[in-house]
Amino acid sequence: MTTQAGTGTPSPTDTTAGLRPAPWVRTRLRTAPLAAALMAALAFVTVLLAAAFPRAVDRGTDAALREFLHDRGPSWTSLQATGRHQNDPADLDRVAAKLTSYPNETFRLAASGPVYGTRGNKARPMLNPGYTRLDDDAPPLLDLLYVQGLTDRAALVAGRWPGAGGGGGPVPIAVSRSAADTIGIHLGDVVDAGSSTAGDPVRAEVVGLYSAADPKDPYWADLPCPERACLEAATKRAWRTGGVVATGTTDLIAPWGGGATDFWRLPVDTGALRADQLDRTREEISSYVAGSTGTRLTTLTGREDLRVASELPELFGQAVARRDAAAPLAAVGPAGLAGVAVVVLCLAAGLAGDRRVGELRLLQARGGSRGGVVRRLLGEGAVTVVPAAVVATALMWWLLPTPRWWGSVVVALAVSLLALLGFPVRAALLWSVPRAPGARRRLVGELVVVAVTVAAVLEVRRRGVVPPGGGLDPMLVAAPLLLALTGGLALARLQPVLVGVLARVVGRGSGVVGFLGLARAARGAGGRPRPSVLPLLALMLAVTTAGFGATVLDAVDRGRAHAALSAVGGDAVVGAPTGAVLPPGFIAAAGALPGVRTATPVWWESEVFLLGADSGPTRVSALVVDPRAYAELSRTVGRGAFDPAVLAGDDGGTDTPVPALFSTEVAKKIGGGSYRLRMPNGWELLAKSAGTLDGTPALESSTRRFVVLAGPSTARLPDLKRANLWVATGDIDERQLKGLMRELAPARRGGGAPSTVAPAAQASAEAEADALPAGYLLRTSAARAAELANDPLQHSAGRLFWAAVIGAAGFALLAVLLTLLRAAPERAAMLARLRTMGLRPRQGLALIVVETLPQTLVAAVGGGVVALAAVALLGPAIDLSALVGAPVPAGLEPALLPVLFQVLGLAALVTTGVLAEALISGRRQISTELRVGDQR
Repeated sequence: MTTQAGTGTPSPTDTTAGLRPAPWVRTRLRTAPLAAALMAALAFVTVLLAAAFPRAVDRGTDAALREFLHDRGPSWTSLQATGRHQNDPADLDRVAAKLTSYPNETFRLAASGPVYGTRGNKARPMLNPGYTRLDDDAPPLLDLLYVQGLTDRAALVAGRWPGAGGGGGPVPIAVSRSAADTIGIHLGDVVDAGSSTAGDPVRAEVVGLYSAADPKDPYWADLPCPERACLEAATKRAWRTGGVVATGTTDLIAPWGGGATDFWRLPVDTGALRADQLDRTREEISSYVAGSTGTRLTTLTGREDLRVASELPELFGQAVARRDAAAPLAAVGPAGLAGVAVVVLCLAAGLAGDRRVGELRLLQARGGSRGGVVRRLLGEGAVTVVPAAVVATALMWWLLPTPRWWGSVVVALAVSLLALLGFPVRAALLWSVPRAPGARRRLVGELVVVAVTVAAVLEVRRRGVVPPGGGLDPMLVAAPLLLALTGGLALARLQPVLVGVLARVVGRGSGVVGFLGLARAARGAGGRPRPSVLPLLALMLAVTTAGFGATVLDAVDRGRAHAALSAVGGDAVVGAPTGAVLPPGFIAAAGALPGVRTATPVWWESEVFLLGADSGPTRVSALVVDPRAYAELSRTVGRGAFDPAVLAGDDGGTDTPVPALFSTEVAKKIGGGSYRLRMPNGWELLAKSAGTLDGTPALESSTRRFVVLAGPSTARLPDLKRANLWVATGDIDERQLKGLMRELAPARRGGGAPSTVAPAAQASAEAEADALPAGYLLRTSAARAAELANDPLQHSAGRLFWAAVIGAAGFALLAVLLTLLRAAPERAAMLARLRTMGLRPRQGLALIVVETLPQTLVAAVGGGVVALAAVALLGPAIDLSALVGAPVPAGLEPALLPVLFQVLGLAALVTTGVLAEALISGRRQISTELRVGDQR
């Protein structure tokens, strides 16, 4: 090229030689900006969802782990170190500093710091007259302890903090005001604890009363009740509390408690634990208990007797088991969404290829190389896909923060590559030698899919959803998707035949719209020999995974309701205090409450002895019931059903045994014959076995020894007619039942089971509107079901599934719309020709709808059928206990309503989208075609 002198610009004679080709990417983007924008939007949404789901799973599992550990309390989530008492408070501080400064990799200690001190090995009885005593005049118990930092978490309300003491005199202690009020301790009391082994009196003087700043503070956990009075029920029920001593008087604890122990409780910060590091964390904490870390700590602290214990390794094992059990079921929805998204990306690549096939053929005819064109197409796609993918991934990192990043990056990268390579790969195939469609190749591919599906189903039924010792198995998660894929391939073969038959039937009529629409639906758009299978697969995958997952969640709800009903013994259970009966009028008033379906009073006594057996007296729980009402209750609850006629019979006198139903364990122990039942008041009742039961609603399933009585027994012992338990089924309002109890329950004047809550805390609790009268018990299945449902693991799985269902439905609709867009040019030409032959605009829109809806409806119905088949095939191997929150029988049964809702919902969504597309673009396409003519 030549230039003009001094200008550096091409001369006029060489202008043509100086021209350069326009940049490919810029030219293509300017030529089709809408297509580029739509591809960028599709890539953005797809990568956004792909990056979101791994991070949502991570956040859900972390939250579930932390909530699971938090519910266990600080005693279970701490490292407990103990050693022999050294009588050196400075040594306690030094050891605590060494323990807390030891480096850890996967966990850290809570910011509240360690709790440490010295406590006695056992409690001593407080023999002072006037102190509250419970069973058999059992005296309250007192422990002595020293806890570092007590004055920072408690306020002195009377007297003074303990100081130096001893020298043979009483030990100066301080007790909590709450415990003092419960037991009857007063400031200045000298507690008489009996005498030592040497015969010397053992005493303690109460020099101060304090109040805990926060009784729920983890600081008080695992201590011998220094902040309140606890109920000790090892042998006899008795109150127990702790008295604190001064820093310099820890030597007085050992004589009182028969020895003393130094302790350090190191609370682990459960809020910083990560589910992905749980195995490493378990190994690290186990090393404290029995490993190299424990050995190093004994050397570091100079305490050879130092021993560390913790329940955390066991809790971690339970958490991992729960996570692994719920993971496959929670992954079904996202897996379905991934399948539908892949189909949509393939459809988008196919649409782009069809739109530019003429351009690519021209480049091929003019000598363009396959590699050169593919590189330019990759550059063109990178300008639209890569920025959208980067922005989507960064947005998810900001919206869903989590320490783990590689999972979302890998998935986002895979989706980005699929979106980027789809069209270039399709274009590269145009350079290959065209091959006629091969029926044999298609059949072989379909048989491979069927074989893989059968293998996956057999594997699920053989090993279960979670193989023992395994984690998330992709084959097991993909089983519903493979069933949907197989069903979609089968429908792809059946649909043209079925729609073709329907078209011939409709063609016998006088109308042309129905015949043309169905004929085009059977043939396929754009002159293809058959309809595209991709939109059918998208709809099938969306409906199948949604129906399967909805069935699982519906079964979880039903299983949770049944587990709650079985645990409670009915929908509502009301119990009177020990030794008391239900208030007069309560049974009739409660039975008349709205929603009560069946109700029955029960007399229950746990201190009944069965006499006359060869094995000696057997302690059993006795239930006196109304046979018909209780049999109906047992049938409803599903535990201990029996025929009420077996408990009926005439009273033949005191020497005639009354019929009774014995538990299986009791029946095995005593055999047949008649036996005497001795009541706590000394009365006896002769009973004979009328059958056996493996359980009964009024008692928890853990109760193994019981006897159910009715009929003549109430005539023999009139006291048995008085009920202390009321059990009902139905939709019962818990607030109304509590209000009735408060209205009819008499004021408590003692007796019954004492509360384990200190009076001050109990008074605060009873100030609430829903407080129960003291000593009464109320349990409802609704409240129990709510407790079971209050699990972040279940909530996370449910949210993840429904988000995936919504996303899959949106992508399925997009697949149908892309199919319409793919066939739009050919369809517009056909409609334009028909318009010239007298086709009305409304008929043209109806033709579009008739052409599109058969595939949609067939796919929706087929997906529902496949979802029911997936439940029937995979259901027997599924255990829902992890999602229910309680042990339930393994197995999943097909349910029509959850699947039907998904079928109707997706069909309505796609139908609405098709109608909207036809109304919006149909008229414009026809008008455009009529103006410019047929250019094909």
